Amino acid sequence: MRHALGVLGVVAAGVLLVVSAAMNYRFGLSLGKTELDGQIYGAASAAADVMKALVPFFLFAAIKNKAWSQAAASMLVWTVVMAYSLTSAFGHAALNRFDVAGQRAHQSHVYDETRSELARAKEQLAWIPQHRPMMAVQSDIDGLKGHKRWRTTKACTEATYSKSIVFCDKYRGLVAELASAKKAVALDQRIAAANAQLASFDGGSVNSQADPQAAVLAKLTGFEMESIQLAMTVFIALLLEVGSAFGMYVAFSQWRIFDAHTPAAPTMATVSTAAAAVAVTEDKPLVPVAIEKPRSGANDNPTEQETVAVAPTRLVAPENDVERFYKENVETQDGSSLTATALYEDYCAWCEEQEKEPLALPTFGREFGELGIQKAKIAGRVRYIGIALKSEVGLTGDKNALTFEVKAA
Repeated sequence: MRHALGVLGVVAAGVLLVVSAAMNYRFGLSLGKTELDGQIYGAASAAADVMKALVPFFLFAAIKNKAWSQAAASMLVWTVVMAYSLTSAFGHAALNRFDVAGQRAHQSHVYDETRSELARAKEQLAWIPQHRPMMAVQSDIDGLKGHKRWRTTKACTEATYSKSIVFCDKYRGLVAELASAKKAVALDQRIAAANAQLASFDGGSVNSQADPQAAVLAKLTGFEMESIQLAMTVFIALLLEVGSAFGMYVAFSQWRIFDAHTPAAPTMATVSTAAAAVAVTEDKPLVPVAIEKPRSGANDNPTEQETVAVAPTRLVAPENDVERFYKENVETQDGSSLTATALYEDYCAWCEEQEKEPLALPTFGREFGELGIQKAKIAGRVRYIGIALKSEVGLTGDKNALTFEVKAA
């Protein structure tokens, strides 16, 4: 389970890091005057973003090793790259959000205008009088122009007789019908164009608000739309930058990469096996082994050998740190006692000198108790009986030494 969580954390942190690096690269690319300058700025922004995620490993490792100069340098580098990456993220997030909001506003405006144009065209079409098709009306007009009264009335400009007046009225009625037919055709074209433009819009992407998220938050909080948009821009930038900066370090903490792993203890023989080995050694004499004596001169016999008894090899388990500390810093002393706190503090100092990681107090107390030291609780404090620290033996002797009082004669 621990490894699964670690892998998921690394994957999530990697995604954040890739997104943040890509975002900073695109923003750096937009800063260049030329294409090459843009590539330089983009590469620098991406490298700074990756460095931002790696520096925490170096920083805390330097602090753990007490390399204060390296820790200070790591902190300085992290501060600079974090500030640069954060400003790049702010710029990209602001540019992207406001640009998208502007496009949505323009799209919404065009959509509303197109719908209004469609409604106006349909309304105007409804007010046009009934008419025949434009080609039929034009044919009738052409027929009237070929009539003799068209010439006698001089194109219906001098109609004096009743028949001429009727003829010209008919002509004018056909002209009006032709105008209505032409207008109807134009309106039909406008309606078709408006319907085609509305069909090109994606219904899910056309909103009445340019920034729906900011609009909802503004209604819920009562703040202005611009303040909400600014806050959301800052929040997105912080999400990406902080997540990509510490995500990897937090994810790798599942494996405790900075822990000092002690070597595994050798496999110890069971009691029955050890007893059998001792019995074999006691029942059988030591095995004689021929050892060649070193030659000290030219007249030495090269074949002369010396036979010595060699005991069988016996494996001994290495001492652990608690046993070493006991042998080096503690000695037996009748009538003395030592508090568990003082003993543990001296053990921690010893570990620091040996450059070792000290055990926790409960673990140290358990392993030290396995050495067979008598332990008692006196006056509410745990004390070890019959031992003293070697560093305090001389001080104790001085305190217990006889003092001579000088009196005046």
